[in-house]
Amino acid sequence: MSSKRKPPFSGAPLPRGRHGLSSEFVRASQRERVVKAMLALVAEQGYAATTVPAVVAAARVSRNAFYAFFQDKQECFLAAAEEAAADVFTTMETFGLEQDWIEGIRRGLTAWLRWWEERPGLARAWLLELPLAGGDAALQHQRAAQPYIQLFRRIAERIRREQPGLPPLPEFVPVFLVAGLLARLTDELRNNGAGQLTRLVEPGVYVAVKLLADDRTAARLLK
Repeated sequence: MSSKRKPPFSGAPLPRGRHGLSSEFVRASQRERVVKAMLALVAEQGYAATTVPAVVAAARVSRNAFYAFFQDKQECFLAAAEEAAADVFTTMETFGLEQDWIEGIRRGLTAWLRWWEERPGLARAWLLELPLAGGDAALQHQRAAQPYIQLFRRIAERIRREQPGLPPLPEFVPVFLVAGLLARLTDELRNNGAGQLTRLVEPGVYVAVKLLADDRTAARLLK
């Protein structure tokens, strides 16, 4: 038996020969397998060590198929990371509609952190390896942050409708809040792994309430 480690992802190939599947379906299946293989390999061995031939082998597609979708390794990884970022945001988005806005923030952060906690490989790939990809990686992080910034702005507007005595929220506050949450998540992952990311929920709620509302509202959370 070979002592070589199996790849962390092995894409199930489509049936050989006549299968009656449309070309659009075949292409979508191939692209999905390439994206999943890229994320899995980067999570296991890092971006620098991941190669196109390794991705092709894990995804069970041809080299030509890979280059039909992506220009190079970097473009593939950035596309995979962008899709993952959109997926995780959907877990948090709806909680801004909760009847109690503080509970909405709490449930949203819980869902967001649990999403990463349940996908430790993807967490490492996106949070730790993406900044090393160069090129548009920094812009990808910025784009991924925008929906969260807008979500917190909407929550802040709602808070002021319910508590009209609060002063207007400075434009930079949601930006700093999202940057701080991502930085804290990344530090926790780097130092302690993904096993207990949800323990950041209550500190995250406190900071969010303090920044989006005021000290007095946040202080109530500590009682």
